[in-house]
Amino acid sequence: MSETVFANATLVLPTETLRGALRVEDGRIAAIDAGACVPAGAVDCGGDLLMPGLIELHTDNLERHIQPRPRVDWPHASAIIAHDAELASVGITTVFDAMRVGSIPTGKGRYKAYARQLASELLELRARDALRISHFLHLRAEVCSETLVAEMAEFTDHDRVGIVSLMDHTPGQRQFRDISKLRQYVMGKNNLSEAEFAEHVANLTELRARLGDRHEAAAVAEARRYGAILASHDDTTAAHVATSAAHGIKLAEFPTTVEAARACHDHGIAVMMGAPNLIRGGSHSGNVAARDLAECDLLDILSSDYVPSALMMAAVMLGDLWDDMARGIATVTRASADAAGLPDRGRIEIGARADLVRVARIEGTPMVRATWVQGRRVA
Repeated sequence: MSETVFANATLVLPTETLRGALRVEDGRIAAIDAGACVPAGAVDCGGDLLMPGLIELHTDNLERHIQPRPRVDWPHASAIIAHDAELASVGITTVFDAMRVGSIPTGKGRYKAYARQLASELLELRARDALRISHFLHLRAEVCSETLVAEMAEFTDHDRVGIVSLMDHTPGQRQFRDISKLRQYVMGKNNLSEAEFAEHVANLTELRARLGDRHEAAAVAEARRYGAILASHDDTTAAHVATSAAHGIKLAEFPTTVEAARACHDHGIAVMMGAPNLIRGGSHSGNVAARDLAECDLLDILSSDYVPSALMMAAVMLGDLWDDMARGIATVTRASADAAGLPDRGRIEIGARADLVRVARIEGTPMVRATWVQGRRVA
């Protein structure tokens, strides 16, 4: 039996913080004790925070590693291993890797399918015990596409698909209600001319009109086949939320208005916002600020989105904002685990997985000192 004792730590429990010690046996939390004493052989945490490992439900970080620059493709195994190590280094111990399903293989603005191949490579590395943390799949179902049905059919209930999110990027609604924001984002990212941008908008609008309803229904059905949690994306109005609720959605990613976030809570749907939004003080798309939702008690879960290190920083910021560190950390641990249907992690409780992170604060900024997965140090 392997055993490790973490002593003299500020334990972040589900509803409070407590100076005490934690004993881990065979990858599980075996005992929690109050007090600052340090038994012989224990890890002296020196008063640092000791919290559950962070649970990331939506990150584009793997996509950034496989394509570090536009039109630059990186070897997938190397990219997956680097992505995995980066997440471990910032305290993330469970991740739902976001992969787009639904492509546009025709026309000038085409983009190719990649999710099935990448998922197979990731799952193979996992089977070979090459990864440090726990990986699940998050399929981002793009309804404004040509190939969504065929791509989703390639996945099964054995592929660890934990989340399917309904992504509707029709110009002029949801995330990009403001077309000028869409123009700035798309033209800057893809170096398009005005004429090419206009063609892009027309193409997506036509795809939504022709295939959108069919694709949305297919994505809902496929999520049920996988046994995955359904999520909405960029709900803007109460009507959007009512549609999400009718689909059985329990997680709303990045609602764009206070109206939508409030409607989510009325329907029992958890609200997830981006950590970069909170840290930067607002949305890069001009939508509602995460801090505004936090101050209205309408924010339940944080996602690092496109900056992995943002997850810890934003959770600690919420702990300070609410004057309740346990509540802030819960937005990236317990609440995320509950939303994803993972009752064995995301909390410091006897019997839970010993996925743990030791965190110091340097002039208020959190610094990850060490990360453990099932009691084994991985960073």
